Amino acid sequence: MLWMTAYHLCFDLDFFGFIQADMLTDPFWTLQRTAIVSLFLFTAGLSQAVASEQGVAWPRFWRRWAQVAGAAVLVTAGSALMFPRTFIYFGVLHAMAVMLIVARLSAGWGRWLWPLGAVAIALSWLAPVAMAAWPALEFLNQPGWNALGFISRKPITEDYVPLLPWLGLMWWGVASGQWLLRQRPHWLGSPGGGGALATLGRWSLSYYLLHQPVLLGLLTAWVWLQG
Repeated sequence: MLWMTAYHLCFDLDFFGFIQADMLTDPFWTLQRTAIVSLFLFTAGLSQAVASEQGVAWPRFWRRWAQVAGAAVLVTAGSALMFPRTFIYFGVLHAMAVMLIVARLSAGWGRWLWPLGAVAIALSWLAPVAMAAWPALEFLNQPGWNALGFISRKPITEDYVPLLPWLGLMWWGVASGQWLLRQRPHWLGSPGGGGALATLGRWSLSYYLLHQPVLLGLLTAWVWLQG
């Protein structure tokens, strides 16, 4: 959460012209984004393993899922107002809404989640080769279909997190969580513990939705005060 905040602050500073940063192509920034999203989805998968172990029922799951899906709709609406040409139509929360259902349904697959995760990651790398060999697959690059992630070119959008390869990270998170619960449960800490960072993690969705409007609001106020 803290790393994401620092990254988005730099994005906003570039947007307002305070710094010059090539967030879309410079490896310094693109690799950070990859690491942040990877950690985010891996942790979400690990949390699903804990929830499954605790016997979280489907009604409670659907209530949480509705919050994530609703937040994804808000992100699309907000980004369309701010970036009408590059609005977010399948970002991290949209992906989360789909992946959480997949993770819930596949939590019982146990060790198979490890190779399945590897396949999901590998498919995203193989996609350009397959599409070059079979041009009929070109339709998978179009908006809507490209949510699958089997693409040969990335769309121009403010946030894009397709199912491939990112579902692989969530599956690995589920598998890791299940292993930890069996072998090292003390590594996961005690319920209610962990201090301020753990509290931030328990309110991760609210924080995710609010941190950017707050940062943008503060920077807008600063620009206004400076004339």
